[in-house]
Amino acid sequence: MSDRSFLDWPFFEDRHRDLAERLESWCAGNLPVDHGDADAACRGLVKSLGAGGWLAPSGAAAGERLDIRTLCLIRETLARHDGLADFAFAMQGLGMGAVSLFGTTGQRGWLARTRAGAAIAGFALTEPGAGSDVAETATLARRTSEGWVLDGEKTYISNGGIADIYVVIARTGEAEGARGLSAFLMPADTPGLSVAERIGVMAPHPLARLRLDGVRLPADALIGAAGQGFKVAMTVLDHFRPTVGAAALGFARRALDEAMARVARPRPGGGRLADHQIVQGHLADMALKIDASALLVYRAAWTKDRGAGRISREAAMAKLYATEAAQEVIDMALQLHGGDGVRTGFAVEGLYREIRALRIYEGASDVQRIVIARALG
Repeated sequence: MSDRSFLDWPFFEDRHRDLAERLESWCAGNLPVDHGDADAACRGLVKSLGAGGWLAPSGAAAGERLDIRTLCLIRETLARHDGLADFAFAMQGLGMGAVSLFGTTGQRGWLARTRAGAAIAGFALTEPGAGSDVAETATLARRTSEGWVLDGEKTYISNGGIADIYVVIARTGEAEGARGLSAFLMPADTPGLSVAERIGVMAPHPLARLRLDGVRLPADALIGAAGQGFKVAMTVLDHFRPTVGAAALGFARRALDEAMARVARPRPGGGRLADHQIVQGHLADMALKIDASALLVYRAAWTKDRGAGRISREAAMAKLYATEAAQEVIDMALQLHGGDGVRTGFAVEGLYREIRALRIYEGASDVQRIVIARALG
C-alpha cells in the first residue's frame, strides 16, 4: 500500500479524505483493465467511471467551481492503479474544461453527458505548426450568416477518433496572434470533420490527427466571446496543469512501491538488495522527490480552491517538478529491477512508457520554465 500520510496534510478537508478512501476501494475492485484494444478500453473506462460517479468532479455545473484538489486526488489514485484509467478521467475534464468555465446553458447539456460517462470528450488545440505556441494556431473559422465555417488540421488530439464532442480552438481574426482566436463546441459527427490519421504512441492511448474541411457550426457553438479563445485555452490549462503533476505523482508512488517490494525479496545467495546502503540511498531519493512533488501539486490545487484568480506560477511549478521527478523515480525503479525492468508485463516497464508524455502535453517542461521565470517579475 502506498504512503497515505499526505492525506493528513492541512491542504485537505474531510471530504477529500473520504473521497480518496472510497476511490481506493473502487480501484481495487475495478482496475487495471486490459489495454489490448485502447479504444475499447477507454470507452469501457469512461462508462465504468461514470457509473461509479467518479466523473462528476471532472466538470462544474452552472454556479459550481471545479475542485482542483479533488481532481488531483482522483488522478493520482487512478494513475497509481492504471494509467489508461487516469487518461480516461483526465480527458473528460480537460476536454470539457472550456464548457465548465465559460459554457452556456445549452452547451452544458454536453457537460452533463460527459460527467455521466455517456459521452467522450476531446480538446482540439494542438496543430502541426502550433504545439507549445498556441498563438500560432492556423485553423480558420469564418463567420457566416448561419454561424461559422472551420477549415484546418489538429494533431495529437487525445480521444481523437473515439470522442463524441470536441472543443476546438480556431482563428477568427479579431487581432493578430493570440488575440484573434476563439473556442468552439464541435460534435464529432459534424460533416466535414474527419480522422486523417490515428497516431500510435509508446503508451497506447487514443490519439488522432483531425481534418476540418468546411465544418459548419451554428452561432451558438462559440464558447465565450469571439477573440477570447486564447484566454479560454489558458484558463483551462491553468486549472488542469496541477492535475498532470498529480498523475505523475501517482505513477511515481507506484514505482516506489514496486521498487521497495523488489529490493525486499531474498536473494539466492542470501541477503536482500534493500540491505545495501546504496540501494537505501536510492529509495530515500525517490521518497524525497515524491513528497516534494506532492507538496507542490497540492499547494497549487489548494491555492486555486481558495479562490486565487490565476495560479500560472504554482501550476507550472507543480507540473514541471512532478513530471520531471516522476521520470527520475521511475527510471530508478526500473534500474533496481535489473533486466526485468524492461520486460513487457512488468509494472515499471509500463510506467516508464506512461510517464514520458506528461513532460510534453499541456505545456512541455521548457514552457513551464518560461512561465515560472516570467512570473518572477
